[in-house]
Amino acid sequence: MSLKPFDLLALTCRSLGGNALRSTLTTLGVFMGVAAVTATLQVGSISRAVIARQMAERDAPQVVVFPESQVLRLEDMKFLQKRLLGLQAISASSSSTSFQTFFQDQEAKNPSMLGVSQNFLLTSGKQLVKGRFFTRADFASYRPVVVIDQFLADKLFKGQKPTSKRIYANRRPYIVVGVVKTNPGNNEAPEGELLIPMSVFNALMGSQDIGTIWMRPRKLEDLKNLEDQTKKLLEQRFPSQKFYVTNNVEDILEQQKTLESVSMALAAVGVISLLVGGVGIANITIATVAERTAEIGLKLAIGATKQDIMLQFILEAAVLSLLGGTVALMTVHGLTLVVVGTFDLPYQFESSTAALSLGSALLVGVGAGFLPALRASQLNPVTALRST
Repeated sequence: MSLKPFDLLALTCRSLGGNALRSTLTTLGVFMGVAAVTATLQVGSISRAVIARQMAERDAPQVVVFPESQVLRLEDMKFLQKRLLGLQAISASSSSTSFQTFFQDQEAKNPSMLGVSQNFLLTSGKQLVKGRFFTRADFASYRPVVVIDQFLADKLFKGQKPTSKRIYANRRPYIVVGVVKTNPGNNEAPEGELLIPMSVFNALMGSQDIGTIWMRPRKLEDLKNLEDQTKKLLEQRFPSQKFYVTNNVEDILEQQKTLESVSMALAAVGVISLLVGGVGIANITIATVAERTAEIGLKLAIGATKQDIMLQFILEAAVLSLLGGTVALMTVHGLTLVVVGTFDLPYQFESSTAALSLGSALLVGVGAGFLPALRASQLNPVTALRST
């Protein structure tokens, strides 16, 4: 006659309580293993969040190319656009120039001015917060319009609406048509930025040259490949010239590689710790089976099935695993909250992390206790009773 689930659970709890020290030590082994696994997952999650936050503070990931001495033209940008793979957007800009800028009695001393081509907003990933960006008509008609960044808008307009206002840069008038978000870049203090149509900038400078070509990849993983393609194509187009190709997130990518390596190392430590906890459960279960041979024989003799015996030992391993795993999960979560609060790190509790941690604890616990439980269920009742 098979035991009812409630009776089976009650027997399991009494058995574990009968040797509290052994149960505690076994739970402690599982606790350390699950804590290591959970901490590894938390480190990986926080690392990804830190990288994402740093990326959000920058312009979009992009490849930048500029020549050592060769002059580039817009046709060179179109040449690359037709041949590059994995390219989302491409644009060009002039060399950066600083001009004193005025609005009525307000002055900005060193904002940088860039002449930009179409698609510059998409290529750079700059966020438009007010107004609009340049239209085809702005380029074709050489309109003296400008897009400024939020820092410059705050400095010049002091809370006034900046769009449709006239400002003066290098003593020339421009109509503000839009405002973009200020990105500080590599922790540099912003000084303001003015963007004007490339056609207007070239007309002012009396040149058709461009200083830099900007390229945005479709995926972050395409960044390095885009760099290699660009350098190869330009060196084929201009064999005697040297080109500098770089990207704006190199430091973040290096951090990402380092964090991935650390996470892998911690994952290995966590798995080993969890396996050690599983070995502890296996050893304890084997010892428990040996000590309770007579009890097993008596249960079999009075009607307990082999399945009942096996389930009881597996349930004991599962209870210890879940108990150790739950305590480890709560402990690591609490410590994580303290750490992220101290160092201002992004963190959000993920149910998938809890499920994976508890699932791994349960899997290891049940897996470790399965063979000893199977051995206990196959004992001969008569032989087991004689062991007393």
